[in-house]
Amino acid sequence: MIHDPAASRYELRLDGEVVGFAEYVLRGDTVVFTHTEIRKEYEGRGLGGRLVGGALDQVREDGRTVEPRCSFVARYIELHPEYRDLLAE
Repeated sequence: MIHDPAASRYELRLDGEVVGFAEYVLRGDTVVFTHTEIRKEYEGRGLGGRLVGGALDQVREDGRTVEPRCSFVARYIELHPEYRDLLAE
């Protein structure tokens, strides 16, 4: 997982190729996730979870909170309660 702040997204790369990304908007100290996408040919391999888990770990490391407007990120947090403390009030 690579954070590309210039593009406002976290990327997952395999062999140097971007296979998925999680886009966000930064509002103060809150990362508002707006869209997550894995390329169709890579779906079903758990890469979306790897991407979002890595992004949330980075958010935690940066001392920020999360607003999951993307349904994939919201569902990931719902299924992984260890990230619920990141949710913005």
